[in-house]
Amino acid sequence: MRRFRTLLALALVLALAAGLLAGCGSTNESGEENGKIQIRIWTIAIPGDGFHDPFVKAIEDFNRTHTDCEVVMTTFENQLYKEKIQINIAGDDLPDVFYTWGGGFSQGFVESGKVLPIDSYYDQYADELPRAALVNCTYNGHLYGVTYVTPISLAFYNKKAFAEAGATVPTTFDEFLVCCEKLKNAGYIPIGNSVKDSWVLAMLHDGFTLKSVGPDRLGKVLTSLEGSYNSEDFITASRAVKTIIERNYMNPNATGLTNDQCVSTLYKGTAAMYITGSWLAGGFYETQNGVYSNVENPEDFDCFPLPVINENNAKITDYMGGAADTLMVSRSTNYPHLAAEVAFELARSVSKYAYLSGAGVPAWKVDYDDSAVQPLPKKVAQLASGATSFTLWFDTLMTSENKTRYLQLICELYQGYISPEELCRKMSEQLGK
Repeated sequence: MRRFRTLLALALVLALAAGLLAGCGSTNESGEENGKIQIRIWTIAIPGDGFHDPFVKAIEDFNRTHTDCEVVMTTFENQLYKEKIQINIAGDDLPDVFYTWGGGFSQGFVESGKVLPIDSYYDQYADELPRAALVNCTYNGHLYGVTYVTPISLAFYNKKAFAEAGATVPTTFDEFLVCCEKLKNAGYIPIGNSVKDSWVLAMLHDGFTLKSVGPDRLGKVLTSLEGSYNSEDFITASRAVKTIIERNYMNPNATGLTNDQCVSTLYKGTAAMYITGSWLAGGFYETQNGVYSNVENPEDFDCFPLPVINENNAKITDYMGGAADTLMVSRSTNYPHLAAEVAFELARSVSKYAYLSGAGVPAWKVDYDDSAVQPLPKKVAQLASGATSFTLWFDTLMTSENKTRYLQLICELYQGYISPEELCRKMSEQLGK
């Protein structure tokens, strides 16, 4: 059996490698076709994702108003893309424009010299996009990307489940545990989060760490500037997550189900809560042939900020998130001016269409009618506008090697292989503090 598992694991690795390489070649070559310049863009806005339609509409708008060129998008699944983009950066095999995450995730891309600085193109958009929104794609004082939304982590929940269980929206972690216990006793999975997609487990662990440590110290520790991960507030946060796990408040099948599969347990009423990014808000309103395709009634759902563990360090209005979704331009593009224009124009349009559809909180100025925005996405935007801080998710803020180690460790915590204290000690060693 062990040999079979080893062979199976090897087969999966080889399959993944084949998948990563499959995107190489013609998909990222810019050139001319039918007399038009083609600008290639890679994104993770796959069909069914909340950002797919906004990107499609933004590209249609651009292509309609630019008769001499055509933007062509290729999409990839999130986890696969995180591997693919790093392989292709190393091989200098990139499209003209590509999606990435700001902060530490793309720091190596910039340092490798594979990304075009776009400071000179920003000036004409400065009145619509504040420079503060671009802090996570600014490196050494230069702008290397453009963003479009300001997502935040939230707990989405089923109001009917809460009412049936006699649960109330918590503002402290102790209240959160009481809420989970009531939901469990009423027959619900309190928290539906996936573990198979480790970034979803990280959403939970990141959020409670922020609410224990506080934004200032958290950011400094994760970027190895100051302080140690192996300290009491970090340990308290990991113990809190361990308590959630040990009390069986999470989906019992979490290690075998993807994010999409687990989100459906919230939609269907099996799970009462799901801790994830604000992009989920639009999913409650998706329709097919005039009928809601994910839920029976979007009004049955709401959201709240993650509760506070240590009120001396954190506020309820401190959020994991911020403007990290980024479009960058390859330095090797044959059309740098046009590619930069595509990046900015698409970012502006995606910001608009994502907000109108409920997929995202706009980073760009809202100079259009937003009266049709649905209640839950509008509430998310209001929560974000009242934020006292934004801290990028750990796997975005940290460098790639530190991110990989962190995701491994929180999965080991979930599976019971390490203790909260061991997690914090190993993270401290990884960060060199």
